[in-house]
Amino acid sequence: MDTRTRAFAIDDHRIATRRGSLFARSWQPSTEHALAPIVLFHDSLGSVELWRDFPACLSERTGRRVIAYDRLGFGHSDPHPDRLALDFIAAEADDAFAAVRRALDIDRFVLFGHSVGGGMAVNCAARHAEGCVALITEAAQAFVEDRTIAGIEDARKRFAAPDQIARLAKRHGAKAQWVLDAWIKSWLAPEFAGWTLASVLPRVRCPLLVIHGADDEFGSPRHPALIGELASGTTRVEVMPDTRHVPHRDRMEAVLSIVDSFLVSVP
Repeated sequence: MDTRTRAFAIDDHRIATRRGSLFARSWQPSTEHALAPIVLFHDSLGSVELWRDFPACLSERTGRRVIAYDRLGFGHSDPHPDRLALDFIAAEADDAFAAVRRALDIDRFVLFGHSVGGGMAVNCAARHAEGCVALITEAAQAFVEDRTIAGIEDARKRFAAPDQIARLAKRHGAKAQWVLDAWIKSWLAPEFAGWTLASVLPRVRCPLLVIHGADDEFGSPRHPALIGELASGTTRVEVMPDTRHVPHRDRMEAVLSIVDSFLVSVP
């Protein structure tokens, strides 16, 4: 979808937290609707800019405000002051997301998380249940699977090349090495091997859409099956054939159609 001729109000925000400043961007559709906005959670190497034109297209398709933010240490947000703690997925609900919600005066909301951002969105839906009207996970991991580890090991080999870090630096600047280490060292840590969303998902009571690529290199279809099975609300699981880890980039029109049909009855 070409958004160059669309009328959007696009605003950038700086949000103070106890550990540093976060960068956020919001897309407001030209036609006002009293609908809950969609908050995006990026993946392990992601940022606001790496969503590319998906947020604008999502706003246009659904008629909702879309908000994306860089987690601390990523994109245009401040550097992270420390090594990423192993409870970082759950901690997002009480740290960054809570700050974004306060700063942008977000009452009711839809959460959309890609990859590890999906796990964060699940935790936010459980922790902030009073405001969450719907949850969407895309390519989310529900536990540490052999395929997940193999995919990260392959990525570690690719990022050994200096040009790969340079590519990462285009989005994260001097924080690029920290971003890479935060992903690889966290997921490969022996203490992280038992991580799972199993205890959190039953506390998710809002409508849930689970999107996953059948050929996702970081997680088999066992992940969307488990997410759909353990959540307490109504659930729709969409496993997309011939699709890998980034459906919103590789099959954006199909993802927009699925999301729009899911949200049509969500106020």
